[in-house]
Amino acid sequence: MDTGLLILRLVIGLVIAGHGVQKVSFWLGGAGLAGGVEEFRRDGFRGGVMTAIAAGGSQIGSGLLLAIGALTPLAAMGAMGVMTVAVTVKWRNGFWVQHDGYEFPFVLVLIAAVLAVTGPGAWSVDAALDIAPPVWVAPVAIVVGVGSGLATRAVLHR
Repeated sequence: MDTGLLILRLVIGLVIAGHGVQKVSFWLGGAGLAGGVEEFRRDGFRGGVMTAIAAGGSQIGSGLLLAIGALTPLAAMGAMGVMTVAVTVKWRNGFWVQHDGYEFPFVLVLIAAVLAVTGPGAWSVDAALDIAPPVWVAPVAIVVGVGSGLATRAVLHR
């Protein structure tokens, strides 16, 4: 099980972090910060540069923390928040990614929630530092993560 959690954390965490890098730079095929700002404006969000930096920074930070298994409930909460916003953007297109639907960000939200519940496994920073949050932390992280994404949508969407 620990090997599976390690592989899952590394892949999902690095994918989420990479997604954030694309929002704020030209790395990994990104369009630079101006491209990230334009993407948010095109999707109907206010805030310009600060919105792109906050979203990209949240994805980079939460993704890297998930990848190394550090502060896992907090990292999962951050990932769920930013990817919930993506779900709301793509909702109108239906579920399947072939039609620009919300399938992919939904799966990332779900995996982050699962990692909040299971924890990062033995091969993680949390395990090395003997960090084991109480059981109530996972459901709170899930509710706050998804709730923060929905609140972000409500506040920043035109």
